Amino acid sequence: MAFLNVDAIETYYGRIKALEEVSLNLNHTEAIALLGSNGSGKSTTLKAISGIIHPTKGRITFQDRKIDGLKPAKIVKLGMALVPENHPVFPELTVKENLQMGAFIRNDKKNVKKDLDNVFNYFRGLHDRRYQHAGTLSGGEQQMLAIGRALMSKPKLLLTDELSLGVAPLLVREVYRIIGELNRREFLSLLIVEQNIFLANTIAERGYILEKGRIVLVGKIEELMAEEEVKRIYVGA
Repeated sequence: MAFLNVDAIETYYGRIKALEEVSLNLNHTEAIALLGSNGSGKSTTLKAISGIIHPTKGRITFQDRKIDGLKPAKIVKLGMALVPENHPVFPELTVKENLQMGAFIRNDKKNVKKDLDNVFNYFRGLHDRRYQHAGTLSGGEQQMLAIGRALMSKPKLLLTDELSLGVAPLLVREVYRIIGELNRREFLSLLIVEQNIFLANTIAERGYILEKGRIVLVGKIEELMAEEEVKRIYVGA
């Protein structure tokens, strides 16, 4: 069975159906992308997987365990972490304090310091600002901090939502380079939500295209980029 398996889930916002029969799977150490335009249901899918909302139909399993219906904190303890869109941080806390907050569920305190050093090694700019209030960081730096905080929970699967949103292009490329390195070197499984299919292609091999709450295309991203349907969704061709 897949490391993560989403089987025909449906969700609603009030009476409005947000997702319909959405299915996807991710293997251990794999990086996949969930793609689509604004309002297609990408973020809603991540919220369902991470326990923020609960599907009304369907089933979600992680490491062969049923997780739909579990609270987000319980899912984090199982080894999944979400980096939400708009890179939320605790603005009045320092960079270091924000990162330490990411480890609050852990009992292996001896390893927390080591993992903190590891995050600073990947995100070297954060080390230089470790005693700076997070609210004073740039958008890109806050994005890096949000990723670092998620990594401090020691996840096996990282979910990321629109990492490129509101971040300068140079920093976006650096963020994607780092999470790609985490996938390759640390064997961290990745499910990335992204509008920019070209960015997604730098990390993920497979992709799922969402439109109006339904999966409309599945395949290798390089092949998807050549599909007329994908061109229509992204550029109105």
